[in-house]
Amino acid sequence: MPLLAGGVLELPLGLWASGPARRRRAVLVGGVVFILSLLAVAGARSFPVLLIAVTVFFPASGAFVSLTQAELMDAWPDRQAQVMARWDLAGSTGAVAGPLLLGAVLAAGGGWRVAYLALAAAAAVAWLGTCLRDPLPAPAVAAGAAEASDAAEGFRVRARLVLDALRDWSIVRWVLLIEVADLLVDVFTGFLAVYLVDVVHLSPAVAALGIAIRLGAGLAGDAALVVVLERVADVTVLRVSAVAAALLYPGFLLAPGPPAKLVILAVLSAATAPWYPILQARLYGSLPGRSSVAVTLSSAAAMAGGLGPLAVGLLAGAFGLSWALVLLVVVPVAVLAGSLRAGSGAAGSGPARDTDVSDE
Repeated sequence: MPLLAGGVLELPLGLWASGPARRRRAVLVGGVVFILSLLAVAGARSFPVLLIAVTVFFPASGAFVSLTQAELMDAWPDRQAQVMARWDLAGSTGAVAGPLLLGAVLAAGGGWRVAYLALAAAAAVAWLGTCLRDPLPAPAVAAGAAEASDAAEGFRVRARLVLDALRDWSIVRWVLLIEVADLLVDVFTGFLAVYLVDVVHLSPAVAALGIAIRLGAGLAGDAALVVVLERVADVTVLRVSAVAAALLYPGFLLAPGPPAKLVILAVLSAATAPWYPILQARLYGSLPGRSSVAVTLSSAAAMAGGLGPLAVGLLAGAFGLSWALVLLVVVPVAVLAGSLRAGSGAAGSGPARDTDVSDE
């Protein structure tokens, strides 16, 4: 319900907040709603209130987070991959810090409501920082000129741009690859603990260690990516990581014992870390000056991508979780195949500047 209903509310956001002024207002208003939704979750005393709060959180996150991401992509059009790598590193840091925060709250005698209050306080600090910073760095004024023109032309014209983008395979492929790649990133993480306990027959404590290893290795991979992209083209990194994942993931499933599985899991997590930031940067790079269209396409794709966990769950119920996860071996192959015709200049990603006729 939050994914679908929240996604519907978020869908027109990118089109409405296309100009710099509108986008900044949407980010600030979205930040306020973001904080209020966290407070509502913390104070919820019934399931309907909790459901509404979590549903509202989705479009609020889209306004506060996704539009900020779009603003960064507009601000550095020639370094989108590098900026997205730093963005993803911040996200991975939060993914590791979240369980630590919850553990600290529980150790201090608090509960999950206190943890949500702490998150609301952290969000308030981030919102205050957004209020104090400049709306856009100076280089972004030229990059955002096209979107400012779109804003003047009206919502209907911008909606037509989205439809035009859906007919362009050089754009659609990045949208599809983002959701396909997520099957071996977030979706796989969601089923990992169940797999380690029910299939590998590890204790809950060791399975928790496996999750910690995955999050920690992903953080290390994101940190390494920030350095690597200063020297290597993003599409080269994407291809190498896809080949590595194509070898590592079957190795993880076939590894005979827990120690081997956990070691391979760590390397696999680091190998797949570049997928989201590079693919997302490529999407923005395929839509120069139209980041609002990229936000809208991402919102729509995320709604469809929400069927991924459902599909894995249904297959697991019918054939077993181990067989359901076996099907994910096609994910790195799809990522590799989708990146083969990509040039290395679209996302501003390092010294190599290949040309891709299909992208042009």
